Amino acid sequence: MTDSASDLSQHLQSLRAAQQAQPMPDWATRAARLRQLEKMLREQREAFATAINADFGCRPREETDLLEIFPSLSAIRHALGHGRRWMKPRRRLADLLFLPARTELRPQPRGVVGIIVPWNYPLYLAVGPLVDALVAGNRAMLKMSEFTPRFSALFAEQVAKYFRSDEVVVVNGDADVAQAFSALPFDHLLFTGSTTVGHHVMRAAAANLTPVTLELGGKSPAIIGPGARFEHAVERIVFGKLVNAGQTCIAPDYVLLPRARVAEFIDLAGSTMTRMYPQLAQSTQYASIVSDRQYQRLVGLRDSALAAGASVHPLGDAAEDSTRRLLPPQLLSGVSDDMAVMREEIFGPLLPLVPYDTLEQAIAYVGARAHPLALYVFEQDPANVDRVLAQTHAGGVSVNDTLYHIAQHGLPFGGVGASGMGGYHGEAGFRTFSHLKPVFRQARFNGAGLLNPPYGARFRRMLGLMLKRG
Repeated sequence: MTDSASDLSQHLQSLRAAQQAQPMPDWATRAARLRQLEKMLREQREAFATAINADFGCRPREETDLLEIFPSLSAIRHALGHGRRWMKPRRRLADLLFLPARTELRPQPRGVVGIIVPWNYPLYLAVGPLVDALVAGNRAMLKMSEFTPRFSALFAEQVAKYFRSDEVVVVNGDADVAQAFSALPFDHLLFTGSTTVGHHVMRAAAANLTPVTLELGGKSPAIIGPGARFEHAVERIVFGKLVNAGQTCIAPDYVLLPRARVAEFIDLAGSTMTRMYPQLAQSTQYASIVSDRQYQRLVGLRDSALAAGASVHPLGDAAEDSTRRLLPPQLLSGVSDDMAVMREEIFGPLLPLVPYDTLEQAIAYVGARAHPLALYVFEQDPANVDRVLAQTHAGGVSVNDTLYHIAQHGLPFGGVGASGMGGYHGEAGFRTFSHLKPVFRQARFNGAGLLNPPYGARFRRMLGLMLKRG
């Protein structure tokens, strides 16, 4: 069922009225909502995985469990374990000249949070921000992706069963509904998706001065340093690239590696892929591309690079199957900056190899481009690792692995520059969806009256003391 613009406004009004009636939910209320979300995930786990598989054509149940169900449940358990402490006011010291006054930061829910969910991980990228919104005491409204219609419809149906309509609302619809959704006057809006659409979302939110968190993408590099454990690096890059068939916002987008080791990388990547995905053509553990449009886009990126002089190295001997949207993994060598595959985020199982002669060249290559959402560095020399960390910008980094920085509750997840703004996960998410309200508590006996007009000699002495102390 598609929601209309008037439906969206009515949902928002209902949520806002409920939030105004209970603007500061206690911990028991927040914990109950989180447990209800956990209950829904556990009871509907099979149905959700089946719907996602149907939307993709083939989405391995194991990947849905590992990359969507597990991190969602883990986020809930973390919030339940720490949320009560996050809620407490944080005492601060008043400035010396204002003692004995007291100050504090009092976390307060922002109100009604809007969440726009992408298609690539439709469960986790709905539940993850929802957990943070709920533990912070907000109500939430989610717009699901039209590109995963079966899951989106099922998720909306189940949320309506497990939550009251004035707690959490899920809406569905096409791009017009998404545009109307982003134009609603939420108290905070979180969008996960492409940089191109992110521009439109931010522009719409600006009309209401709605604060936004944008989780975008970009071309996330993997740097294999001169002192890397090379075979390990290849294995972890292949893993990070091929889960969900590369349809991951933080998947390695290209590899920077020593020039002399390109052929070795190709050989090792082929054997690694075969080990991970034996009999790929018949495998149910390798995801399909989500839609014909995305499949044709990826084939176009590959073919245009080939026509421009790049070499394509298939990993394995499985044939492409447009009917099943099966696109076997392929490496690209001999790529150049003017190729679309090196300008656009790939979001699929194509992996360009970019050779370098010195680590400084690799660092400069990353620095000359838009800041990525993720960066991966493989290197055993701590000094080299520190050089990469100090001289590059990225939303997040994993050292000697891929993807797993996103799974750390103690680390915020977010982009920088063109790859996004703001972050969430764990306490960072609680802060994103809270206003840390500053409170100044004046003491009964204080010297504030000494600064009252008329401004005579006493005032000038006090002001002189204040200026001196700075």
